Amino acid sequence: MFRRSKNNIFWYILLKPISLVYGLIAFIRNKLFDFKILRSVEFDTPVLSVGNITVGGTGKTPFIEFLVSILENKFKVAILSRGYKRKSKGFLLADKSSTLEDLGDEPLQMKKKFSEVTLAVDKNRVHGIKELLNQDNNIDVILLDDAFQHRNVKPGLSILMVDFNQPLSEDHYLPYGRLRESPTEKSRAHVVVITKCPENLKPIEQRIILNELNLYPYQKLFFTTIKYGEMKPVFTGPSLNLTKEVCKKGKYNILLVTGIANSRPLRKHTRSISPKLKEIKYSDHHNFTSKDMRHIENTFNQIEKDEKIIITTEKDAMRLISYKEEILPDKKYWYYIPIEVSFHNNAKASFVKYIVDYATKNKRNNLLY
Repeated sequence: MFRRSKNNIFWYILLKPISLVYGLIAFIRNKLFDFKILRSVEFDTPVLSVGNITVGGTGKTPFIEFLVSILENKFKVAILSRGYKRKSKGFLLADKSSTLEDLGDEPLQMKKKFSEVTLAVDKNRVHGIKELLNQDNNIDVILLDDAFQHRNVKPGLSILMVDFNQPLSEDHYLPYGRLRESPTEKSRAHVVVITKCPENLKPIEQRIILNELNLYPYQKLFFTTIKYGEMKPVFTGPSLNLTKEVCKKGKYNILLVTGIANSRPLRKHTRSISPKLKEIKYSDHHNFTSKDMRHIENTFNQIEKDEKIIITTEKDAMRLISYKEEILPDKKYWYYIPIEVSFHNNAKASFVKYIVDYATKNKRNNLLY
């Protein structure tokens, strides 16, 4: 699932032929939709899709959270996600008692953060939207999580996320690379968002990306970066009441525990808090086991200094608070760092207006607005 270097002849010979077959299947499937042999369903309710062409983290969850934050005060918003790695089946409407097993880590994170927003999980997006609207016909806007490839639904507005560090033009089809489909399919997007850009992104770098993407006139392009928030305790109860500024004084050793697709940006940020850093990295959406916890506990105990903490991601925190075994390093040492979306070029206001205008103009009873 992750790109290997072409210098590794073994992986190239083994995986490249499979990638070519995968790419052909993806091409045929998209053409079947383009020629309307396979049908896409449109809905009267505004549907905003957020997705990517590649596998791995491009920052979809914080971006959907950002969309919720700009829409929830004016519209009744619903979120529909697949619920990756959940144990439940079919359509499930979330409530305040929903668990990790019910929803999966990212939907659970969004539900905890926006408890009043309607959230459901369903692998079948057409069925999921119909169920949402059947249960609540007052929904104004539906946000589809990770749905760029789900062409059974034709969204009113499609937002494509592209990782700054993983240019589409330099990638390959799965399994040799990360591409789910051809980069030319970006033409289906109304908005392209370059995520995880450096804070000091230069105008020349933006022009290079713009030229490489070669977007159509109807497509809008935005550049964003990750904004890291203040550390928060993972667990309720006693904590060390630490802040990043306290840790930056150099006293604290940090054990970074991650189960995400790409931990490099977080690792870089965590090193800015304290250079005394060790990392234990797991695969994306990893479900922690007793063996993992023993390893984390042993690694943490090997740090000799008393001033030490464990830092993880907000998504990993959802799985940690749902961990039910007894083996767990002292809860007071666990912190997570939330992330937010920050726009380059002072483009936030322009993006917000574009999204709100779309939702307003396409709202079923838009005469009220």
